Amino acid sequence: MNRLPYFMLALLLSAVLMSPVAHGSPPEGSPAPDFALPDQAGEVRRLADYSGKWLVLYFYPKDDTPGCTTQACEFRDNIFAFRSKGAEIVGISLDDVETHEAFAAKHSLPFTLLADAGGATAEQYGVLRNFGVVKLASRQTFLISPEGVVARHYEKVDVNEHSEEVLNDIVALSGGG
Repeated sequence: MNRLPYFMLALLLSAVLMSPVAHGSPPEGSPAPDFALPDQAGEVRRLADYSGKWLVLYFYPKDDTPGCTTQACEFRDNIFAFRSKGAEIVGISLDDVETHEAFAAKHSLPFTLLADAGGATAEQYGVLRNFGVVKLASRQTFLISPEGVVARHYEKVDVNEHSEEVLNDIVALSGGG
């Protein structure tokens, strides 16, 4: 039996399963999609809560996994630099409130983690990935201006350097100050 059709079917299936569930990401210069999600303490947070500040909205696959922990700790270690630039950091994954609470406590994360358990916000931002029975947010970040506009979209994230990259962009977009 010819294996080529099975190989092509597997490639097609992989492309479908790894593709976004719905639409693409909001383009730079467009209004950031609104959200209303519970944080690690169960308090509902909305995009409007961050109005007038830079918002680093980062999506990640799963609490307490190696890459996600590294990324979160890099943001943690730069928190004072971000705050000095008027920026807030918010992480979003499809994990629940309790998992976020444990992850934040274990790694002393001084910023908000939002539970997008149904994946609706990840879908709005075009980062929801469907792997058959499992859905995850892909590792992408949106830098949202104080006016609520997507200033930068980072589709490729190096967890070891991303925090510095975003901080440098905030400085540049703020006029270097």
